[in-house]
Order: sequence, then structure tokens, then C-alpha cells
Amino acid sequence: MDNREEVREFLTSRRAKITPERAGLPAGPRRRVPGLRRSEVAALADMSVEYYAKLERGSLAGASPAVLEAVARALQLDDAERAHLLHLARAADGSDALTRPRRRPTARQWTPHRSLQWTLDAITAGPAVVSNGRMDVLAVNPLARAFYADLFADADNQRNLARFNFLDPAARRFYPDWELFADMAVAILRREAGRDPHDKDLHDLIGELSTRSEEFRTRWGAHDVRRHGTGTKRFRHPAVGDLTLAYEALDLAAEPGLGMTVYTAEPGSPSEHALRLLASLAATEAAAPTAHHGEAS
Repeated sequence: MDNREEVREFLTSRRAKITPERAGLPAGPRRRVPGLRRSEVAALADMSVEYYAKLERGSLAGASPAVLEAVARALQLDDAERAHLLHLARAADGSDALTRPRRRPTARQWTPHRSLQWTLDAITAGPAVVSNGRMDVLAVNPLARAFYADLFADADNQRNLARFNFLDPAARRFYPDWELFADMAVAILRREAGRDPHDKDLHDLIGELSTRSEEFRTRWGAHDVRRHGTGTKRFRHPAVGDLTLAYEALDLAAEPGLGMTVYTAEPGSPSEHALRLLASLAATEAAAPTAHHGEAS
């Protein structure tokens, strides 16, 4: 992935989102560009127009932390965007070489160590998923496997939530707020691209989605970034209907670059009852082959 192009498009897109009024500047007549002018960003960041123009052309190599902070402040970047800018700067000057993540495992290449799988299996109140920054699902608890039944049902998804979101028609049924999920998926992948620009599997995934999905291609061009942390999501499961679930995403200290997302329902809510029903259905289905085997013997 071309770091200079990524820097240029990211800074340009952030500048276009800040109106003069939001920056505390007079709008003035005859504005020909959306958002702020380069000269206005330079003034807000207390640097020369020439130097800011150089940064926006993609030349972040050598930019000091103070300069990056000034640009982030002028462009009113949120925490995820600020982190993305720092990742781009490290990649530009090569200072990420020692801290660069190891090759991210895929679902085909990686098996969770026993204690991690035990931990997942011990979580029985809600789905629990281990994934990487590419949104590959690497390990799950039994309830998550039942929850993401459509993801696992189609081999073409390759257990990847972004591929499921944009290429599998089942996703539009599973996600009532599909547009929101699509925005989030692309923003997570964009953040990962800045964090690990050397990930070939990520490049291949982005290329595939850009080629096969106009919805993805349009969102990718927006250069939005997001950290998957905490919140609430709505789902529509084919077996138990509508659910509203809270989620928490946790980094795995023993597996850098991997995270665990755990979903839970409000106690006593219809969603909690639906999760209990789904767990019961999953347990019954898992026990069925054993029962049939016993009868045959």
C-alpha cells in the first residue's frame, strides 16, 4: 500500500470535513473547496503553508511528534484518527520496523492455545469471538458459532466478517442496521491498513472487496478510521429473531494484534431470553450427532 498516497488522501479528506465555522474561522466569500484551505490548516497548526503542503502531499517522514500533534489538533482528529496519523508517520520514516506486527494469522493458519479456548468456552452468557485486524474470525465459543451461523455456513466467507458483510446476501438480513455495520467494517480495516501497511493478506482482502463491492469501494475512499471498543448493536438471527447486544472488545496481551469481543444482553431483557434459547438450540444440535452415534452402535 502506497504510504504517501494514503497520507495525502487521509489528510485531504480530514481537511474537507472541517468547516470554517467549526474551526472558529470566518467563512468568507467565494470558497471553492469543501472544508478548510491548506493555508487555514497551516495557520491553525502554527506552521508555514509550504510545510503543511509538503505534509499533505504525503511527506510525513521526519515529522516530529509536536508537528503531528499540531496537525491533529488543527484537523480536530478523534482518538482513532490521531492514532492512524501516528501509524502513518511511523510507516513513512521506517520507525515501525521493530514494532511491526508479526504476520497476522488467518483462520486457516492459527489454532488458539488451550487456555484461550477454555476461556472462550467458559463464557456461556453471550457470543465470544477472537479476531484479528482484518476481521478474520479465528476462534469462538459455542454460542458464537450458533450466533454467526450464516458466516460459518458459506465457505466463500472464509470466516471473515468484512467479506460476509459486503459479499454475502445473508448479512443484510443479519444486520438490521447494515449501513452502520458496513461503515464500521471499513473504518476498522482502514485503521488496520495504517497500523500494518505491509500486511499482504489485508491488501488482498481490500482489493477483493473493492473489486466486488461498490458499497465497500465508496466507503474505502472516505478514509474514515475506527477502533472497535464498546457499544451496542442490533442483530436479526434466523432462529431466535431480533437481539440488541452490548459488546466489549479486549486486546489479547499474549497474542499481539488479536482481540476478543464479547457480546452480552441486558439482564431480564427479551434479548437475554433469545440468547438463552439460542444456547439451548445449539446444545441440542451439538448433542444430536452423539445421540445418533449411540443408537447406531
